[in-house]
Formats: sequence, C-alpha cells, structure tokens
Amino acid sequence: MRESFSSRFGLIAAALGMAIGAGNIWRFPRIAGEYGGSFLIPWMIFLFLWSIPLLLVEFSVGKKTGNGVLSAFKKTMGKNYTWMGFFVVFCTSAIMFYYSVVCGWSLKYFLLAVSDNLLEINHEQYWNSYASSFYQPLFFHFISLIIACLFIYLGIVKGIERFSKIIIPLLYLLLIISAINAVNLSGSETGLSFLFSFDLAQLTDYKIWLDGLSQSAWSTGAGWGLILTYAIYSKKNEPVTGNVVFTAFGNNFASIVAGLVIIPTVFALSMNTQAAHDILGQGNQGLAFIAIPQLFSQMSTGGIYSTLFFLALFFAALSSLISMLELASRTFIDFGLTRRKAVIVVFLASFGFGLPSAISMQFFDNQDWVWGLGLMVSGFFFTLLVLKVGVTNFVEKWYSPRKFKKFALITFKILFYVLLPLEFVAMLSWWFYQSVSWLPDSSWSITESFSLGTTLFQWAFIIIIAILLNKKLNGWLEKGEN
Repeated sequence: MRESFSSRFGLIAAALGMAIGAGNIWRFPRIAGEYGGSFLIPWMIFLFLWSIPLLLVEFSVGKKTGNGVLSAFKKTMGKNYTWMGFFVVFCTSAIMFYYSVVCGWSLKYFLLAVSDNLLEINHEQYWNSYASSFYQPLFFHFISLIIACLFIYLGIVKGIERFSKIIIPLLYLLLIISAINAVNLSGSETGLSFLFSFDLAQLTDYKIWLDGLSQSAWSTGAGWGLILTYAIYSKKNEPVTGNVVFTAFGNNFASIVAGLVIIPTVFALSMNTQAAHDILGQGNQGLAFIAIPQLFSQMSTGGIYSTLFFLALFFAALSSLISMLELASRTFIDFGLTRRKAVIVVFLASFGFGLPSAISMQFFDNQDWVWGLGLMVSGFFFTLLVLKVGVTNFVEKWYSPRKFKKFALITFKILFYVLLPLEFVAMLSWWFYQSVSWLPDSSWSITESFSLGTTLFQWAFIIIIAILLNKKLNGWLEKGEN
C-alpha cells in the first residue's frame, strides 16, 4: 500500500522544502542586487505566467497517476513519449549529483562558524583552498548524501514529512531572525531602500524580464518533476490549487526574507555603495562563501550571525536535496524495487556521479550550467504534455479545479498555447546568446564549461539515449506495475 502524507501541513512543508533551496539564499539576493526593487515586478509576474502553471500541471499529474515522472509521461502522453520523462528525471538527477556537493559546502561552513574559526581566516584564500582540495569536499558530499538518504530510507511519513515539519519552520525562523538583525545594522537603510526602490525605466530592459523569468523558473522547482513526486503521496481530497499557490508564495517569501538578510548587511558593512554593488556581483559562491563571511567578521556578533546564516543555507540545501533523491528513488520504485533497495541504488549513483563535481570546480560549473539550462527543456516537456492531452481535457479531467472552471480553462489555453512556449523560446535564446557572447571564439567547443557546444552535445546525448531506451523503459515500468 502506497504511503501518503498524514496531514496537509506535512505535504506543504515538504513542498516548501523542495522549492526553497540555495538559490533563494544566494542567487535571489545577487540578482536583486543587480537591479534593485524593479526586479521584483517581473519576478512576481512570472510566478503566475510560468511557475504556478507548471506546478499545477505537475501536482495534478502526480496526484492523478500515483506514479513517478517516467510513468506519468507514459500514462498521459502514451508509450512513445516515455523518453521525455526520462529526460526530466535525468536533468533533475544531474543537478542532484552536484547539489549534494553544495549541501556539503554549507555543512562545512556551518561547522566552521560554530567553531568560531570562520571569522579568523583569510576567506578568499580559505575558500579557494577548500574548493580545490580533494578530500574535504568529497567527505562532506558523502555526509550530506548519508543524511538526506536516511530520511528517504525512512519513508514519506517517518522520514520526509517528519523532517519537513521541523526543519522548514525552523528555516523560516532562522531567516527571519537574521533579517531582523540585518535591518537593525547601522547603514542598512541604504540596502533596504535599494531592495524596494522601483525604477520603472528599468522595465524597458529585456534583460530584467529574462532574469525575472529564469529566477522564478529555477527557484520554485517548476518543471523539475519534484512536486509531481510529492503529489503522488497526497490524499485524494487535497486541493491542487491551494497547495501549489501556498508553495509558490511561500518560496517567494523565503527569497524576500533572504534578500533582507543579505542586501542590508552588504550595504551596512561595505565601505561605500559601489563596494556593496561589487560584493553583490561576485557570483553565487563568491557571495556566500567569501563576501558574507568577510562582512560578518567585521561585526562583534559576527560568530552568531554566520552560524545562523550557514545553518539556514544548509537546511535549505538539504531539504531540496531530499526532494531530488525522492524523485530518483521513486523512479526505481516504479521499476519494481523496494524503497530500501531504491535508496541504496540512488545513494551509490549519487555519490559516484557526484565525485567529479566534488573534486573539480570546472566540472561543477559545467554541470551547473548545462543542467540548470536543461530545466527549461524539462518545463517545456510538461507544456507539451498538456498540449498532447489537450488543454480542455487536461483542465476538466486532470486538473479539475473546484471553482472558476471556465476561468481556469481560458487561462490555461492562453498560457499553454501561447505564453509558455514563447517564454521557453525567449529564455533559451537569451541564455544561448549569453553563452556565445562570453565565448565568441569557442562557443561550439564541447570542453568549455559554459559553451553552447557542450550544452547541446550533452542534451543531445541524453535525448538520444532516452529515445533508444524508450521501449525498455516501458517494459521496466510495466514489470514494476505487475
């Protein structure tokens, strides 16, 4: 008998844990720090035009089919399209392979903060030494997987739900306490003004719209197959719309609070406004593991703040890692394996395939680039799923909203026939253009970390493998059903 979440709170907590990750804490403040409050407008708009629609599709399909991503594509689109589900599973799993490394970084720095050693080191030198070392990133990659797989191994109620009910409220509490401390720093008002100041002229720049779309797409987990996986364990009477909207807004709220932690702190402790902007532009890793610890070291209570920050970062990364591991494990369960055997297989695969990212930052950056972009393709495949089923048929028989059915049908037709395909093309074209602009002389090289060539080569390789395996995938799923 399939497990189910024992309460709606447990399901929503798990869904929030899926959505809230490292990107909320380091990527959102970095991008908001580039544009200021104007960025919040496109970011919120695309919550409704990309993220929520895809999350509604995922939740509806997971709840209706009661199976993981592979089987869901098989049941909705037909046996010839199971390979699309394989691409979605592989894309999210490929992210999982290096995301456990990020989780390990966060754990390492939390332990460093607790020991009071974080404030006394040369932060740039320490990070570069740690990231280029062999044993430490590998060890913390291993430990993070052990911790996360333990909760998957325990099951939905005793593992994921119990973890989420405790950790997600605690994560919010840590972020809120840190934000209160940040806005009370002398000089933080400059950062607050910047974060919530709106320059409408910026909205004429197409870049801010594309960055808002990409941040919403990646931060909420839309198109990853993760909320589909959690929806498998939802009760029959669970409201699809309410759960998805709560998850989406809960994710954005966490991002705003994380912005209140980072941006006022950066402006308050930087020498001047330009220095603050330079810090916010250091990139995800530079901001989280070099700049923020450097700023905390200037404070008399920096040890406390750094401990809270890295504990929150670890919890956010761990909760997202758990959802990815569950998606991968669910795939093997659908093939007929028991949960325990599936978790062991996924742990071994995750540790092995995560090794290159743990010991090579070049490989890490390449995988982050290729499969982060791959999520756009995954989201597009869910769009194609709705189009294959038929928008009217999907809304009436799969989504089945309890209220405003005519409004939902009209909205879905506009979104899935027009807006979502256009957004996919816009995002894909923008990121490919950036890749070519950065590497004009080697854009087709498959060995460059951020090249167009390496992206298309890896995508094509996996898609070809998926298509070749399509018949076998269907066979394994049918064997698992029996």
